[in-house]
Amino acid sequence: MPGTEKYVWRSTMRQNPCVGSPLSDPPIFIDMRSLYSKALVWLILLLGMSILTGYFCVSRSYHRVPLFGQEDFSWQLRTHKGNDATTSLNARVDGARLIMEFVLSGSNSRPYVSSGLLFRDRNGKPALLDWSRFGKISFEARCFPAGTIRVSLTTFDDKLSKLDELMTYRSPSAYINCDQDGAHAELDLAHLTVPQWWVDFNKLNPSDLSYSLAKVAQIEVGTSTASRVGIPSRIEIADIEMHERKYGYLYFLAAFLAVAWAGFGLWFVRQYAVTLANDLHARMQKDLPLVAYQQLALETHREKGKSVILRLLATRYADPELDLETVVTETGVNRNKVNDILKAEMGYTFIGYLNKLRLTEASRLLVENTGASIAEIAYSVGYKNSSYFIKLFKEAYQCTPKAFRDACKKDAREPAP
Repeated sequence: MPGTEKYVWRSTMRQNPCVGSPLSDPPIFIDMRSLYSKALVWLILLLGMSILTGYFCVSRSYHRVPLFGQEDFSWQLRTHKGNDATTSLNARVDGARLIMEFVLSGSNSRPYVSSGLLFRDRNGKPALLDWSRFGKISFEARCFPAGTIRVSLTTFDDKLSKLDELMTYRSPSAYINCDQDGAHAELDLAHLTVPQWWVDFNKLNPSDLSYSLAKVAQIEVGTSTASRVGIPSRIEIADIEMHERKYGYLYFLAAFLAVAWAGFGLWFVRQYAVTLANDLHARMQKDLPLVAYQQLALETHREKGKSVILRLLATRYADPELDLETVVTETGVNRNKVNDILKAEMGYTFIGYLNKLRLTEASRLLVENTGASIAEIAYSVGYKNSSYFIKLFKEAYQCTPKAFRDACKKDAREPAP
């Protein structure tokens, strides 16, 4: 066209695969906030599902088995009292309650009575129950008058015990305070105490206080040295339950949480990558009118200062020494006028427009020159400091140059719809 001089920026001669054709429809700008809003909704739903599933699984994992409610559970009531003949004891099982009525004699220095449920098999022979899966035992205890009682297990020791001699069995126990109002008690079956007198009686090492719950012969309830002497007393033990953990529920919970949260993470990463690629696509197409496919048509009737400044920046933007003073010196236009012209023509200050030129060219090079390092690209577009280049790039595109390159590569690999 006569009278018109055109300066075409060199990046316009190539097509950016991340951008697409400059003749394509106007880009649809994707707001990253919509992704975050959607992710927040899914996050809240997933968190709610995780809490409900966790509550269900954890509560179900705590399983209780009533002692008297077990299938094929049979027992024989066994009582024991001190050698003092004046001590009386009447014990019975009423429904699911063990009841002891007694009067301790004051003539014995250590009066003692106890009642135990000695386990039996279907044939009525002594049985050893495996309680190793249980972690606790709980019950309701009532004492008239108030006092302290002893609850113990009778466990078989493979090295020491004899089947017909209960005194050779280990008897780990615990002491419980109770009164006529009743008290709920829970005993940790793994932390009971073997009596020292039993260790001494069997001539064992004082440190040998271990026991096994794999072979339990009896559960026993008895008085203690704090029990009242010479007055009618009563002990009731009811609602005896064995507590166990069903770890299958916990394994299911762990698997559910792992799959659900991993799935959410993978979904978010994929959606973020797609949205980022679309967002970068939109940002770069938005820049096309400014730089990427812009012809600097400097018509003769335009003011000379404008054409000189735009020509200089279009051809010298990659010079790392280019600054406002250089433009002022080489164009003869004063500092304020340079900024006014760029603000009016491009909507940028000198520094803003120079960075826009450099970063837009850098975005093209990141996609087309995949063998070049980030530092090399930064230097080729006029930045001496790659860290500063990365900082400016992140401000312009909301991602690092590496993430930009990866996103555009992925966008280029995906087939067009």
